[in-house]
Amino acid sequence: MGHFLEIVLPVFGLIGVGAAVTQTNLLKNSTGDALADFVFLVAIPLLVFRIVATADLAGISAWRLWLSFFVAFAVCWVAGTILTRRIFGRDARAGLVAGLCAGYGNTTLIGLPLAITAFGRDGSVPMAIIIAVQLPLMMTAVALLMVRAERQDGVGSGHVDAAAVVISVAKDLARNPIVVCLAAGAVWRFSGIPLVGLPADLVNRLADVASPLALVATGMSLRKYGIHGNIGAGFALTLLKLLAMPALALVFARLIGLPPTVTKVAVIAAACPTGVTPFLVAGRFRTGEGLASTTITMSTVLAVLSVALWLKVVDWL
Repeated sequence: MGHFLEIVLPVFGLIGVGAAVTQTNLLKNSTGDALADFVFLVAIPLLVFRIVATADLAGISAWRLWLSFFVAFAVCWVAGTILTRRIFGRDARAGLVAGLCAGYGNTTLIGLPLAITAFGRDGSVPMAIIIAVQLPLMMTAVALLMVRAERQDGVGSGHVDAAAVVISVAKDLARNPIVVCLAAGAVWRFSGIPLVGLPADLVNRLADVASPLALVATGMSLRKYGIHGNIGAGFALTLLKLLAMPALALVFARLIGLPPTVTKVAVIAAACPTGVTPFLVAGRFRTGEGLASTTITMSTVLAVLSVALWLKVVDWL
């Protein structure tokens, strides 16, 4: 109950506030879109910059953290794809969307605030390390697998120019504000220049509002998704995302021997609800939008309970 009252309720309470102000039409959907743009383009990137620029990486093995998290990610991605294609009879493109739903969590807008609330500064660093790799890895994998899925469904050209795909992804990443601020934070850190004075004050003022605004923006965005059929498939993918993936991350983290706090962050990152990326991929395919929308909504609502559960589990261990 302590975790629920002290960590989970405040975090998901802000998501609820965001949902409430749009559902009651107190604020327009366009306001939520503008807030989400500010959070993604300014506030969260500056928070990530501050974390990286001032991080204490002592005792953190990035490779072991990535291994424990992304093996769990890959297993659930494959499981979600197979489940959706073989049990629910969907095509390869919907299978790819489903795999993303089962593996790709909202670590930026929900995971980072959760880690900061639950574990403080020590928790923010491992979460930033996960975010640093999740986006480039996912974008590259999706870019390649989208072409393959279209070919399987007979709607693509059948030719995959891997070099062109990688170059396109690299260009997108070079323009991504979170990636840019990750790189800038690393450069600042290794330069040895202290983050003090006016630059620190400006960064701190904006970074400090990133977490609450990110959560409110997440809640405001839920109205555009909602439940659109695919209840059985969406619930199955939600179970993979909220239960199977954190369980696997915990097992792998223990086998690899990650430190306690890093293990906890890996599990909570894996337990984050599905992010919006599967919906964007579904829009590109023009199939699977309802499946992605339903899974995003279900997983975000049920994450209130699952995050509380996993916080309790990692404390027991």
